[in-house]
Amino acid sequence: MKMSVRVVRKNKKYAQTKKQIRSQIEEIITFGLNGTRNTAITGITQGKKSGAVRSDGSIASAVGEFPATDTGFLQSNIVVKRDTDGLGGDVESRADYSAPLEFGTKNMGARPFMQPSLEENRPKIRRRLKAVFG
Repeated sequence: MKMSVRVVRKNKKYAQTKKQIRSQIEEIITFGLNGTRNTAITGITQGKKSGAVRSDGSIASAVGEFPATDTGFLQSNIVVKRDTDGLGGDVESRADYSAPLEFGTKNMGARPFMQPSLEENRPKIRRRLKAVFG
């Protein structure tokens, strides 16, 4: 005995629903990428600084805090890079001294700004995904 089943999508609702879900996912990804970037920039420019007082009167960041800004170069080099399919992306810090700040060196404690920014935005991203997928 032979048996076969064929499923045919006769209406446009499947394609429409698929398109709506993809659009919602792309919006959530955009929200997450931009939110993470904005949190990093805000933390650098406005975050708590409790390090040494510099000769110009400004206050440096302490170990564990977002790095303090001098010239604005660091925050101006934090960029969002979208995947070509729209379903992913990266937040990158392109300043050449980003990694030493984020992870520290043998002579300087870390002043992370990228990972804390992602962690601050992670619950917001998850809530939006949960709203779509339940």
